[in-house]
Amino acid sequence: MRSRLNRKRSRFAEYVLDPERRELTRGSQRIAVGPQVFDLLLYLLLNRARVVSKDDLLDAVWKGRIVSESTLTSHINAVRRVIGDSGEDQRLVRTVARKGFRFVGEVEEQGPPPVPGGPPAVGEPGSLKGSPHALPLPDRPSIAVLPFLNLSGDPGQEYFTDGVVEDVITALSRVRWLFVIARNSSFTYKGRAVDVREVGRDLGARYVLEGSVRKAHDRIRLTGQLIDASSGLHVWAEQVEDTLDNIFELQDRLAESVVGAVAPQLERAEIERSSRKPTDSLDAYDYYLRGMASVHRGTRRAIDEALPAFRTAIEFDPDYASAYAMAAWCYFWRKVNGWSADREQEIVEGARLARAAVELGKGDAVALARGGHALAHLIGDIDSGIALIDRALLLNPNLAAAWFLGAFLRVWRGEPDDAIERFSHAVRLSPLDPEMYRMQAGIAMAHLLAGRADEASIWAERARRELPSFLMAVAVSAAAHAIAGRSGEAQRAMSRLRALDPALHMASLGDWLPFHRPADLATFSDGLRKAGLPE
Repeated sequence: MRSRLNRKRSRFAEYVLDPERRELTRGSQRIAVGPQVFDLLLYLLLNRARVVSKDDLLDAVWKGRIVSESTLTSHINAVRRVIGDSGEDQRLVRTVARKGFRFVGEVEEQGPPPVPGGPPAVGEPGSLKGSPHALPLPDRPSIAVLPFLNLSGDPGQEYFTDGVVEDVITALSRVRWLFVIARNSSFTYKGRAVDVREVGRDLGARYVLEGSVRKAHDRIRLTGQLIDASSGLHVWAEQVEDTLDNIFELQDRLAESVVGAVAPQLERAEIERSSRKPTDSLDAYDYYLRGMASVHRGTRRAIDEALPAFRTAIEFDPDYASAYAMAAWCYFWRKVNGWSADREQEIVEGARLARAAVELGKGDAVALARGGHALAHLIGDIDSGIALIDRALLLNPNLAAAWFLGAFLRVWRGEPDDAIERFSHAVRLSPLDPEMYRMQAGIAMAHLLAGRADEASIWAERARRELPSFLMAVAVSAAAHAIAGRSGEAQRAMSRLRALDPALHMASLGDWLPFHRPADLATFSDGLRKAGLPE
């Protein structure tokens, strides 16, 4: 497999496979891929001109070793998962009955990636001079949405393409932390070949969203790319496709999909930008972003860094509702992972901060969602927390965090199937979310309480791999394996649980997680007791 050809990077759909670095990326996001899954994907790409048999794959990837049919099938399924495909869709990897498999996606081969920090080539964006008429950037993230290209081959479809973009702009405008350039400004670039850095300077926008719309028969495909206007680098890329049942309904659905994916990526890009600033950049927004960067990592050290950052943000702006909410959320996260230095005092302080957040942030979806969730968990008022999060969703229906935090509260209220639907919606809105491990753990707990121990263990293991220190994920894994009769796996999970929190005992479970129904606490307790948690 180490041929001359496989030195080149392969671009397909929204992915890039780099064989030299052994990396699979989607936009700016690196995707975790196991070694054999990577080799399998690479082999399919290199041999895409033909159908490869199962024997070919075994020889190339497993070097002729004998492996079971189920092993090969699971690895093919894993390849499909990491590239956003499925056995049902088969848009990239097709199963050919009784013959084998073939990679059927369109592939563009590229040379090796540029050396980081190298000088830009002549004519490349990095070689352009700055505009003397550049507008100053607003004090919050700013974005311009350019007219999308109409790739339908029918000039009469321009109205549809423009309508999609207008809906995207309207939806982005509802995100309170964004500064969105008005349509009448961004549409002045319609029909022009532009450089996004020039657009950013002319409109005072830090980010530019561009894309295309392709309409054919009863299908519609929307592709979007988010670009950092200061550097010309891509931050995010996405493609959504659906049937053209109703033109106006479809515009709304496409706008929701784009906004749901763009907003978290914009926040993540802002976090990364903030973390590179010098430490003497002392303003509330900067400290808030620093805190958010740490919160997403979720580790004990990260939370220890985040909490003072949010407190500093509050000092600079005593009315910063989201900063109060995230500080409260840090205390919740310390409690749920057994990290509290003084548990009772931290519960009181966390509840105080959460109440301040929801009082100051009546129109702030982030403050209501994070503050409401923290308050519900810290004081056990699940219904009030759900009401606050539902209000947040009215303000911003594309806030993935509100969907998964509301789902968690419904888990604790005893509504696991409703919770799973909400978790699934959050994942759809933000498929590359840095807090994916939280969603996975919530889905695991919901399956456990619904009596589906096998599904619970699968989701819990996913969350644990993402964040090994997530106490609840490890606990669900132990309980699910024990209930399913897998004593060896249950004991190994229990060993990890005891190492993370030696003070956790059966008697403290009711104070740890806010189960509303005694039957749910009993299910969880029964599993952990079977796994070996001390009384």
